[in-house]
Amino acid sequence: MPHLHLESFKTPSFPARCGDVEFDFIAHNTGRRDESLIATRYKGREFFLVHKKNEAKELLKCDKITRPSPNFIVKHALLAYAECAGLNILDSNVDNAPENTHLKTHDALKTISFFAEDFPREREVRIEVGFGSARHLLHQAEANPDVLFIGLEIHKPSIEQALKQIVIRNLNNVMVLDYDARLFLEFVPSNVVGKIYVHFPVPWDKKPHRRVISEAFLNESIRVLKTGGTLELRTDSEEYYRFALETFSAPPQSRFEVYKNRDIAISSKYEDRWKRLEKNIYDVIFTCQSESPEAELSGDFSFGSTQIPLDAMHRIGTETIKREWGFLHVERTFQIGEDRAMLRLAMGSFDRPESCYVIVEKGRTRYFPSLPVRSRANLFAHNLLNELLHG
Repeated sequence: MPHLHLESFKTPSFPARCGDVEFDFIAHNTGRRDESLIATRYKGREFFLVHKKNEAKELLKCDKITRPSPNFIVKHALLAYAECAGLNILDSNVDNAPENTHLKTHDALKTISFFAEDFPREREVRIEVGFGSARHLLHQAEANPDVLFIGLEIHKPSIEQALKQIVIRNLNNVMVLDYDARLFLEFVPSNVVGKIYVHFPVPWDKKPHRRVISEAFLNESIRVLKTGGTLELRTDSEEYYRFALETFSAPPQSRFEVYKNRDIAISSKYEDRWKRLEKNIYDVIFTCQSESPEAELSGDFSFGSTQIPLDAMHRIGTETIKREWGFLHVERTFQIGEDRAMLRLAMGSFDRPESCYVIVEKGRTRYFPSLPVRSRANLFAHNLLNELLHG
């Protein structure tokens, strides 16, 4: 992750601006004096830079929760803050290279709100989860120009490499999203997806609850797949393979095929490596056999018109509040000047938690920098938060 090590940390007078980067405010962790967040705006994106202090050095980096893509945005913002505050940089892994020209011209990188507000339905959709080097994603997109491919990946360098190749190959049927696939399917309409590819996911043999493949993921896949559509797992992990067999067998009616060391048209760099090591490659392909009704979801993330005092933040406490639908947990509390406060929350489903920030200012409450993902569990968590803040 891009970062700067500083001789000392200083702040400008907020709000501040350096070139095309704006810094709106600084939020201080009330439980730890060695951490603060700097609200940053650049290229239409809002996010936090993080300042942390230890005995040896001062560290400036980007907050993981709000971190934007591509990496150029983060690097540029870090250097802009250092210039704005007059900081002396001891060492860093940040260069001042100009933005990649390929990344300037692409429009393939989307946000989750793009899909949540108006999911594209004009043509068949195929989804690849964790596309890595993007070999398979790009090959499929070139071979099927009438199909829309949505690639999900959370590894920033992989995203940037995919975007570069999309521009170089002049592909107009690929969209890329930096998002957790386990959450994404909730925003996909029913019966619109032809194929879901899950190729060489992290096996998480010691933490199976973190696997992409699960009963919940299968159920959502069945809902979004067309009749005859497929969910395809390809893995070198025999444990994951057997886990998938058990999971795909769970529905009252199911149909799936199993292959061992099957050749496909394009292989990933991981697959090439495993084959050189003579490891077995397993495919488990589940076929959807019926149509599903549209998912119903009601509610929003408003806090109402009643003013909320700053001390309402402390009513919630730090203990995790558990319910049958999931949980709500205050991870950290921040102070912004004298009249604003902020919470960092973890909330939603136990299997698919989301982290976000909530600011109370002048009696008004809002999420920052954007609303949580509109999932069922997140809406339940928001309603609980609303009740707690209003006493």
